[in-house]
Amino acid sequence: MDPTFDVPQVITFAAIAVMGYCLWLVFNLKGRIPGGIVGKSWDTLLWLVGLFAVGYISTPFFSAMPESILRLVVACIFFFGAIYVLITVKLIYRVIQEVMD
Repeated sequence: MDPTFDVPQVITFAAIAVMGYCLWLVFNLKGRIPGGIVGKSWDTLLWLVGLFAVGYISTPFFSAMPESILRLVVACIFFFGAIYVLITVKLIYRVIQEVMD
């Protein structure tokens, strides 16, 4: 066995573990979130975190995927990541507006 680390693989498994924790947090907090705009946004974020978790779990298999499928998966991860950031920023903006009013 080679004593050197495969750094990208170690980072990938660490990212998977962190994403698993995030998924647990999102589901755990779901019951504490009220309805309305925050609740709807949270439902969408829940689905996106689940999608990202699936994407992260699939990363160890990227080397076995055809390049065209791999490019599509990466493009989808980028696209849904942008949507996640948009929803998160809008949600934070709304919360700040409510606090300031």
